[in-house]
Amino acid sequence: MREEDIKSFEDAFFDALNLFNNQKWYEAHDAFEDIWNTLEGDERQIIQGIIQVSVSQFHLSKGNLNGATILMGEGLGRIKNRTNIDLGVDLVSFCKCLDELLRKLQYKEELTKNDKPYLLIKEQNEF
Repeated sequence: MREEDIKSFEDAFFDALNLFNNQKWYEAHDAFEDIWNTLEGDERQIIQGIIQVSVSQFHLSKGNLNGATILMGEGLGRIKNRTNIDLGVDLVSFCKCLDELLRKLQYKEELTKNDKPYLLIKEQNEF
């Protein structure tokens, strides 16, 4: 990748993260989809998983528990075996959060405002 392409990717990724972390699920889905279209391999699978989590949360916001649960499980499945891939976010803590949220969805437990997935940006020295 050329330096300008890397900078463009980083900007798009940061923008998508901000949308996701601000619970703008539909917009985050669109932003990550634009990134997903440029990737291959494990990185593509991780971004697809994040997209599925975004759509899961969108379904949940509309009261579609079944759709939310299915997409959460699919998204988690795409990410959890790829946590060693470095995209600059903490995928291990993200998967722990998703595991707990999926469990609550499956058992139809009451969700709180804290039961929202969040992508933590790694500190530079963690790369």
